[in-house]
Amino acid sequence: MAKVKTAFFCQNCGAQAPQWVGKCSSCNEWNTLVEEVLEKSNKAKIPFSSNSDKRAVKPQKIDEITHYKEDRIALSDGELNRVLGGGIVPGSLILFGGEPGIGKSTLLLQTALKQPKLKVLYISGEESEQQISMRADRIGKKEANCYVLTETSTTNIFRQVDDIKPDLLIIDSIQTLHTPSIESSPGSISQVRECTAEILQFAKQTATPVFLIGHITKEGGIAGPKVLEHMVDAVLQFEGDRNHLYRLLRTTKNRFGSTNELGIYEMTGTGLREVENPSEILISGNTENLSGISIASTIEGIRPMLIEVQALVSTAAYGTPQRSSTGFDLRRMNMLLAVLEKRCGFKLGAKDVFLNIAGGIKVDDPAIDLAVVSAIMSSNADIPIGSKVSLAAEIGLSGEIRPVNRVDQRIHEAQKLGFEKIIISKSNTGIKPENYDIEVIKCGKIEEVVQNIFG
Repeated sequence: MAKVKTAFFCQNCGAQAPQWVGKCSSCNEWNTLVEEVLEKSNKAKIPFSSNSDKRAVKPQKIDEITHYKEDRIALSDGELNRVLGGGIVPGSLILFGGEPGIGKSTLLLQTALKQPKLKVLYISGEESEQQISMRADRIGKKEANCYVLTETSTTNIFRQVDDIKPDLLIIDSIQTLHTPSIESSPGSISQVRECTAEILQFAKQTATPVFLIGHITKEGGIAGPKVLEHMVDAVLQFEGDRNHLYRLLRTTKNRFGSTNELGIYEMTGTGLREVENPSEILISGNTENLSGISIASTIEGIRPMLIEVQALVSTAAYGTPQRSSTGFDLRRMNMLLAVLEKRCGFKLGAKDVFLNIAGGIKVDDPAIDLAVVSAIMSSNADIPIGSKVSLAAEIGLSGEIRPVNRVDQRIHEAQKLGFEKIIISKSNTGIKPENYDIEVIKCGKIEEVVQNIFG
């Protein structure tokens, strides 16, 4: 009898070790190494047929290689098309991650139900056929070309795939699958890696695009080895606060498109609704005569949008001032507060400062610095900012107003939504105010901004 070959894998980062140790040498986490069987001697064969042509094995000069534009499969979901770079590339493997209950299964199921021209196979290892059918009833659409299979064995899955020959394959989730070539339990590092390798081989040989839903760890990363993210063609992250209605779909890796795209959805009782104009939903309409509110013109990826920045400044009740930020980097807010106190004379050291980005989204664009500072000054002085004023500029440590990129798109977005003024840096060259229907105000220091906003 052949000796069983085993190894120890870290369940946090996927690192392999020949023997058990208490602390992983890669991620420094304790008690995360688990022993797993590497493989059997009689490795099972993947039961699917391949009609694809074999690639040439001879090396070619790079200037002699002929390239062609990928024929993409356009989906009915415009936001998902945008994030993927214009549609799905045949044979691509897409990893779809997100927190539990955020709407991953709902989004992919309603995408499958809205493709009448595509034969879609939805494979679920977590829910029964009845649960999926109930969810489809709630979404409100059922198409004859959508097939549902509840299975976790890759051998049985590929056997059914070979019979149905779908145009699109959705697997929910990769952590529930298991292959007979590995004796470890489903969800282990070895099983996740081997199952993904089999699915990748199937996708490339049959030119069938595959969506893989992946669980995430408590730190927010996709569960399983990091090599899993290297194996796939695209990694999509579905994020958002479950207490808010809006969800953001970002791409952290895309071999066939840009990683700067962003899709926005609204969670409703009948599924996820695409949000085509996010600026209108991220700005509340009751900002008149309210202090501590400013409007920032930001860009998420290549998409301009206006967001509402809310600030509250109050006297510290217990002597130790509090600093709290939601949706904005707390360390950067502390830096902006130091600039206000040092360069502008605002005494905020003994006051509580609370900051919130409306809508439950997170923004890391430095162009909202000026809006953050303006909202804090407005709340501190209890003087409201005009509801038709937007801001787009970065603030330096010396108190200067620094320029930001793609300011032309920011101005046009503010103009489209009916704003009357936008404040930018005077260092933004090439911007001629007479070319816009909105008043463009250029400032060089915070003092000039205060004069323009508060008079």
